[in-house]
Amino acid sequence: MQRYRPQILILILRMVHGREEAEDLTQETFIKAFHALPSFNAEYAFSTWLYKIAVNNCIDFFRKKKLKTTSIDSPLAGGEGDLAREFPDEQSQRPDAGLIEQENKNYIQAAIDSLPVKYREAIVLRHVHDLAYEEISTRLKVPIGTVKVRIFRAREMLKKKLRDQRRFY
Repeated sequence: MQRYRPQILILILRMVHGREEAEDLTQETFIKAFHALPSFNAEYAFSTWLYKIAVNNCIDFFRKKKLKTTSIDSPLAGGEGDLAREFPDEQSQRPDAGLIEQENKNYIQAAIDSLPVKYREAIVLRHVHDLAYEEISTRLKVPIGTVKVRIFRAREMLKKKLRDQRRFY
């Protein structure tokens, strides 16, 4: 448990409101994993199996509570195939740059929070955890093509939401 607890807690913290809820869901994840241990297939990585239990536990939590999630503390990094920030760089020269930066993070976080769970999972795994498509496919137990489509659609939804938000500010 100690080996995987920090990773599971970070994953869950990025998906739910509040540290207490994340701590509770992390504990529940390990309890569920312990009870499901006989069904673990040793042909697959234990961490992937445990990670999937954590994600499913969060999904169950959302269904029960009908809560929106909070997700990412910082904007997504740019790069080949990655989502880039759409905020001007010159803002960092301004005295109120810290406030503007926080607002930008809040806009991005709100946009990610509003994504359907299946898209949010894929985009968080890709951009927060820096996982390859193959690893995301394994963790979510979906074909690689599905992962690519989900990430593409999530990016498109985020671009649209962020563009729409900028029109009002």
